[in-house]
Amino acid sequence: MSEKSVKQKWVEIILTTPSKLTDALSNFLTELGTEGIVQEEPALNSFDDITLPLLKAELKAYLPWNPKAEKQISALKNYIKSLSEIFPDLQEPTFVTNTIVDPDWEEQWKKYFKPIRISKDIVIKPTWERYAPLGRDIVIDIDPGMAFGTGQHSSTRMCIIALEDIAAHNKRTQDWRALDVGTGTGILAISCAKLGIGTIVAVDIDPKAAEIAGKNIAINMVDDKIEIINSDISNLKGRFDLIVANLTANSLIKLQSTLLRMMNPEAYLIISGITEGNSSNIEKRFYTKDIILHKMLTEKEWVCYILKKGEGGNTE
Repeated sequence: MSEKSVKQKWVEIILTTPSKLTDALSNFLTELGTEGIVQEEPALNSFDDITLPLLKAELKAYLPWNPKAEKQISALKNYIKSLSEIFPDLQEPTFVTNTIVDPDWEEQWKKYFKPIRISKDIVIKPTWERYAPLGRDIVIDIDPGMAFGTGQHSSTRMCIIALEDIAAHNKRTQDWRALDVGTGTGILAISCAKLGIGTIVAVDIDPKAAEIAGKNIAINMVDDKIEIINSDISNLKGRFDLIVANLTANSLIKLQSTLLRMMNPEAYLIISGITEGNSSNIEKRFYTKDIILHKMLTEKEWVCYILKKGEGGNTE
């Protein structure tokens, strides 16, 4: 039987929640193992007699259909109960599930993904939308497929802002070697290339993500600067002048020693995908005698750390 003839089942989770809880739920769904989250919120207008905390948002997330799915759904129910205890004044989120076969991911994303300015100069746009660049705009075309990273999430946006800031304040970045850990759509690797970083390694353990990243890198015509590797980062060799890892707090903690070991002296490390509740654990693991905090970015409940290794620092 050919690969194309195998139809994969998915559990679609449609979750309705007060807008204030969307970030917490999105983060939990990511930790749970969902492969793609889309969010839709109602638009406000001056005639709405409603306050912002009471606004509803809808999240759609997708889990591979397998024996673990039932336990994952149960974990979501328990998490919602805990949120309701923490926020008793907010209406409790609700969700329904559907079993679907081979959803049309491209059409799903087209409903939600529009051109968006991420930073001072970087604009992310889907390949199917038009955008007329202004001034010094750096336009990045993305076709997300079912990989993460469209620039709409706070953690991705902060990573791009951090990359732009580092590129603007350092000379000879054309000689740097950068690493994008968990590249997803390739958006951060592409940003590095378009900001003038010399060479970039984009790594992801998901073969589908690596495939999607490869297509986006080619679309943006930076494939001569970026090497895509479908592997765990423990298999990589060498060190880097800049590392960006937009993952989850648990994943970052597991990779801490590997990430620090791969930094050149005076290298930068950008880590995000971290909620405020996990920031203390991250700081305990990543603040060392050789690694200092260069800058911290925050947006909503999300935190992004820009760390720097001292000259001649040794974290092995």
